Parts: sequence; structure tokens; C-alpha cells
Amino acid sequence: MRIKITISYDGTDFFGSQIQPNKKTIHSEILNTFKILNIDTTIDFSGRTDKGVHAFRQVLSCNIPNYWNELKKLKKQINNLLCDSIYVRDIRAVDDDFHSRFSAKKREYRYLITDKPTTPFNHRYITYYENIDIDKINNAIKVFIGVYDFDMFCKKGSDPVSTIREIYDIKFYKFKDIYILNFKANSYLRSQIRMMVDFIMKISQNKLTIDDLKNQLNKKKLVSWTLASSNGLYLSKIHY
Repeated sequence: MRIKITISYDGTDFFGSQIQPNKKTIHSEILNTFKILNIDTTIDFSGRTDKGVHAFRQVLSCNIPNYWNELKKLKKQINNLLCDSIYVRDIRAVDDDFHSRFSAKKREYRYLITDKPTTPFNHRYITYYENIDIDKINNAIKVFIGVYDFDMFCKKGSDPVSTIREIYDIKFYKFKDIYILNFKANSYLRSQIRMMVDFIMKISQNKLTIDDLKNQLNKKKLVSWTLASSNGLYLSKIHY
């Protein structure tokens, strides 16, 4: 039986979602739980998240033995065994050709920002910036929308087939005391969003300009290559 699993997690204490030798990852935790339940399978993720990055709705796909036909019971069993930082939101049967990564049409991420100093109770989940210029941020995010070669907006080492990606939309808004950057694209390169956020916030703080952004986006000049903190980033939704 092929299933689709939707999970949430606090990525603070994990070395990302992708399985790595001798390191605690979201993937390894799920696999270990499956082994306890005598489920031997390959798990596919909709996309990778870096160390410290969180997820509201990460999607997994895999095959399980047909005797696990009571999926509500399976969900309860998995949640009982998982650590508190990971939670299974939903499990449902899907067609045999469903693939969490390759069937995805769009992916959404949110980045949470505050202009108030963080506390011991929220510093893992939101990033502090002293100066937030709403107009400059709104002007900057418009530049990113469209199809571009994001070669200068990604961390090297993953060697993707192509560095061309399409950004469908970026929204910037405030909810209570939290500022939110919401990204929607077909897919993303390694650490692309964190580099984009860092550039946007440098424009907000008058450290960089819109012209700097256009030059780097059009691969004329590498102006900035640093990353925003991972703790403010959340994989929020996968569209199929």
C-alpha cells in the first residue's frame, strides 16, 4: 500500500531532514520508528530542510505492508513512538504513482521575523531584526518574482541539474507582532530562501540596494552570499 504522510517538526535539534551518517535527522527518526513497527521501506520527502529549519506540513511518501490498513491506528502508533519534536498530522492512501517530491507542483515556505528582541522562549522559532522597513521589503520582493537563474542565491555543494527556478509569489505581511515573508515557487535550491531573506533584510537595513539585488539576480555581480538564520524558516505547504 502506498501512503502519503504529512508531518510537522521543530527542526532545532536535528541536522536537517535528509538522512546523514551518525547524525540525528528527521528522516532517521522516522526510519527508526518504522523499524520498531517492522515496516521496512524507503521514505521520500517532498524536499530537504536544513539544520534548524522547521516544518508545518512536510510531506512523505512510501510503501507499507497491506496489513497496516487501519491508517488512523498507524498514525497513533507512530506518534506514540516519535520524539515530541515530530508529529504526524495525517496519513492517507494514495495512488501507486504518487511521489512526495516529483508529484509536487508548488512549495511554500514562511520566514518569521520580529523587531522585538527575542526571549529564551521564542528565539528558536523567529529571527530578530532591529530595523524593518516595510516599503523597502515590498519593493525588494517584487524583483524576485519570475524565472531566474539563482546560481548566486544558493549554497554550493549539492550540484543541481539546473539552477533555474520560478518564484510565483512572495508576500510580506504582519500577523500580531510577527512579520512574515511567504514564498511560493516550483522548487528551491540549497539554502536559497535563507540567502534571499538575508539580501531582503540588508536592503531593509540600508546595507544593500535594489540595484545590488538586480545585479546579483542577473548574475552580473556577487554582492552578498550570507544566510539568514535557519530558526525563522518553516516549510509551510506542498501543493499537488
